[in-house]
Amino acid sequence: MKAFTPRRPRTALALGLGAVLACGLAVPAASAAIVDAPISYSSDTAALTLSPLGSYETGTFDASAAEIVTYFGGRLFVVNAAQGAVDVLSIEDPTSPAKLYSLVAEDAVISAGGVVPAGSTANSVAVRGDGLGVLAVESPTKTDAGWLVFFDANAAAPTVLGAVEVGALPDMVSISVDGTYAVSANEGEPNDDFTVDPEGSVSIVTLPADLSAPAQSAVNSANFHDFEAGGSKPLPADVRIFGPDLGGNRVSTNLEPEYVAIDANGLVAYVALQEANAVAVVDLASAEITDILPFGFQDHGVEGNGIDASDRDPEDAPTVNIRTFPGLKGMYMPDGINAYSANEATYLVTANEGDAREWGDYVEGARVKDLGADGLMPVCADSPLVGLTGDADLGRLNVTTENGLNAAGTCYEELYSFGSRSFSIWNTDGTQTFDSGDDFERITAAANPAFVNSNHSESNLEGRSDDKGPEPENLAIGDVNGRTYAFIGLERVGGIMVYDIEDPTSATFVTYINNRNFAVSMEDSVTAGAGATDLPLAGDLGPEGVAFISASDSTSGVPMLAVGNEVSGTTTLFSIDSVVADAAPGVDGALAATGAGDQLAATGAELAPAGLLATLLLLAGGVLTFMFRRRGARS
Repeated sequence: MKAFTPRRPRTALALGLGAVLACGLAVPAASAAIVDAPISYSSDTAALTLSPLGSYETGTFDASAAEIVTYFGGRLFVVNAAQGAVDVLSIEDPTSPAKLYSLVAEDAVISAGGVVPAGSTANSVAVRGDGLGVLAVESPTKTDAGWLVFFDANAAAPTVLGAVEVGALPDMVSISVDGTYAVSANEGEPNDDFTVDPEGSVSIVTLPADLSAPAQSAVNSANFHDFEAGGSKPLPADVRIFGPDLGGNRVSTNLEPEYVAIDANGLVAYVALQEANAVAVVDLASAEITDILPFGFQDHGVEGNGIDASDRDPEDAPTVNIRTFPGLKGMYMPDGINAYSANEATYLVTANEGDAREWGDYVEGARVKDLGADGLMPVCADSPLVGLTGDADLGRLNVTTENGLNAAGTCYEELYSFGSRSFSIWNTDGTQTFDSGDDFERITAAANPAFVNSNHSESNLEGRSDDKGPEPENLAIGDVNGRTYAFIGLERVGGIMVYDIEDPTSATFVTYINNRNFAVSMEDSVTAGAGATDLPLAGDLGPEGVAFISASDSTSGVPMLAVGNEVSGTTTLFSIDSVVADAAPGVDGALAATGAGDQLAATGAELAPAGLLATLLLLAGGVLTFMFRRRGARS
């Protein structure tokens, strides 16, 4: 189902020793975000490749200075959460993106009265074909109602047109293809101590025909009240409703709309409910949520759906150790979701990131080895997982404590981890037509074995194996030479996976590129007295937003991909180049001669010469990692 034949990487692998980040650190822009040797890996039948063209650097690290990105009229509109603004970049010369201005929501006049206050946060941006732009803006008190702020994307200077009020924490906004509606996913997260939990909702705004802001009367918000106990619509059993009950509407406060995809006809929106592992179906004309579809679970006990579950493998085992575990399931829990048409039908494409609820004293997740302690139920004695709770197996893996208990609630029959480390294609009835399984870990292992499942905040080996692996975050869909492709960003190890999804039942891997330099060392910069000035040499870290630019709209005349990277604060443009597939020579002989091929025996992936030296270093125990910043204790 997911087989791929790897091609020799097109560039040399940059070997690395250290981490590259400091929290919120501002550094001088050094125009170095395009690294000398991007990691690239393709199938033998790849019809296209990606190559970095140019990058804009905010100079702000690890503070979400480049998140969601969209394209219009030779410009990129990039959410800069660090500044509470949207940076508007000219890409008339795609090799040298240049900032035109920043657009802020503060003081925008709200149709219902008042203005958007200081301290509000821009979360998402979208632009209609005529240049009517819209920002999703979060209130300084995130549990209060937020706003959609409208602007003129054609303007030479910031031109805010007005705002309307929507639900709490509008996290993403999308505009229908026909330009009729703007739809916001109002996440409604609880406050930090979990004493207030607003209802999730979806707001549908009927847009004016001209470049003006709509009135508040154009806003209709859909809620989940019909799915409450005793409501008119049944809630499917696999839709996850859990955690503290603060009273009120239990279902509506649990469901947290995350991301919006709208069908090509502009009639239906599909809204990801990430923590609930489900999608809401919204009729736009009536502003009604007509259905909630659970995504179900990926079976990690099935061949092709394995995971590398430990960051502490035993000395006698391969470092890259992708295995199946009967009794372990992955909750898809997509962040990014998109829609496209194939065979006269609509299909949904999801990047299956995974996410846990952790607010106040409530923490959903736990390591497998901690089950049975501190008030947590143990793994059942007759579970196939009972003997796999050590660090080298599943002991380090983070799983939910809310799923998998037996009928009596006394032990875990099955375990459920966050995300599936894959992307999926679905029918609009919730039936899965394709899943990439363990492709992402196998491909990144073959492309760059020294940094499999690295974190984005430090260059390390398997730093995320015990959590969500490469962590597919978001995706874009585009047409190149008459075929449809998905471009999926991997938030942690970095890079973009490209799949041909022309056939929604049999997608195929095409190419992978990672514009990241794992060799940059903060320690070296400080020792040399250079401070943080070398940090831009790290390249792109933490891809968050992905936007496809068609050849007909592109300033370069060829299709491009724009990627916003929240950790490095960079926005990078990639050229999408058509190639004539040519089977590269195999490298089995070289690996056999050195014995390095044994390192990836468990993955079934083929190493290429660019990764050979890195693998030899691993086998010799020569790979060191320098951790400049840790995101939390790793016991």
